[in-house]
Amino acid sequence: MRGQNKQSRILASMAGKQDKAAAREAARAKREESRAKRAQIFEAFKMQRREDPLLIPLMLGVFLGATAIVFLLGFPWHAQWMTLPLGVALGVLGAVVLFGRRVQSTVYAKAEGQPGAAAWALENLRGGWRVSTAVAGTTQLDAVHRVLGRPGVILVAEGAPSRVKNLLAQEKKRVSRLVGDTPIYDVLVGNEEGQVPLRKLQRHIMKFPRNISSAQVDSLETRLQALSSRGAALPKGPMPQGARMRNVQRTIRRR
Repeated sequence: MRGQNKQSRILASMAGKQDKAAAREAARAKREESRAKRAQIFEAFKMQRREDPLLIPLMLGVFLGATAIVFLLGFPWHAQWMTLPLGVALGVLGAVVLFGRRVQSTVYAKAEGQPGAAAWALENLRGGWRVSTAVAGTTQLDAVHRVLGRPGVILVAEGAPSRVKNLLAQEKKRVSRLVGDTPIYDVLVGNEEGQVPLRKLQRHIMKFPRNISSAQVDSLETRLQALSSRGAALPKGPMPQGARMRNVQRTIRRR
């Protein structure tokens, strides 16, 4: 009996040590992840600062403005020094929000007009959207992307209007055979009349009305998976300006 008790204590001690080691490892991994995120943010800040001379003045203005407003609001109750920490916190938050928006604007400006830019924007949609990129395309890297969600089916086209309008109509006809009465929306990405600018694409899609349930979205996804992709093998994210497309075009022709 004594031997069994001793063995139980040893096993319990070993288990406790393993739990502590696992906790230390988890804490170390969390610290490394946090450090990596901070490094990414700092790199993004340095890059944005080089391309955006107004970044620091605007961030400083937002910080000081928010701090001053909250500080002054405390004067009628003689609580300005108590409201100062709140003002500082709001100022920091406002500066961070401004930084994020200006970085986003810069990214969209660089991606504008590049093949795959709309696909990149769609893949970064927040929420339960089901995105299938390049479900139809041409050798010139025009493409139609399909988005499934509560509004129904959304077909997003990018490329030369003279080519993608016909491509979009063909894909809409193909999809309509499988989805029945489900609403189908079509969006053409661009800066001309009747088109949606790349920077507004996500917001535009989010504004569509909710017409179907989540269960219907799942059912639609299963049915549409039967459609074979005839689209271009677009890269992940927008292609850099001047990139050579000969190999990509050769791949498309083989499809």
